[in-house]
Amino acid sequence: MSTPTTDQGTIGDPGPLGLAAFAATTFVLSTFNAHLITDQRLVAVVLPLALFYGGLAQLLAAMWEFRKGNTFGATAFGSFGAFWLSYAAYAKFVAPGLPVSTAHQATGLFLLVWAVFTLYMTVAATRTTGAILAVFVMLSATFVVLCVAEFAQSPNTVKAGGWLGLITAVCAWYASFAGVTNSTYRRAVLPVLPNLGDLLRSRRTRHHGPFGAHA
Repeated sequence: MSTPTTDQGTIGDPGPLGLAAFAATTFVLSTFNAHLITDQRLVAVVLPLALFYGGLAQLLAAMWEFRKGNTFGATAFGSFGAFWLSYAAYAKFVAPGLPVSTAHQATGLFLLVWAVFTLYMTVAATRTTGAILAVFVMLSATFVVLCVAEFAQSPNTVKAGGWLGLITAVCAWYASFAGVTNSTYRRAVLPVLPNLGDLLRSRRTRHHGPFGAHA
């Protein structure tokens, strides 16, 4: 997620930390959404992860991304860190007091705003790496499906969203794994794939398309 432009020798890349924090918390919650663990009383295990790993660790990563001059990484980690903190607060303090008959509407609205945010960040992610783009594509699908599931009150759709969330977590773990490994080895050990913009530009150049080599 990190494409630093300044101060490269000052601090390390915070991207792998933020991605790992996001992946772990998403994986645990998605395990329950996919009903791989059926006792929903155990979902409380997500809260400490959401507070300290998904929330706090991502917020810290966001501040370091700002320090490195990476607007995309800072916006993504800062927002999703806040997502997990707000999720923990919502699940612990707000949701239990909502009317049972209409609580799903509040949850659906909560998921809707995050779906909108993730969709436009996916557009920006086309200028990062293929690994990061995969995370955002899958996360967009996850939020959209879970949002629909809440408004429709469809348990089967929730399961589908859970499986999409599990795939999202695996993609984020891979991007984190590649980032920390490549940084440690100081060479490209694991591929992250070029960004979509570069691929399209290369293709236009090869085929002398409407934008030519200077597009």
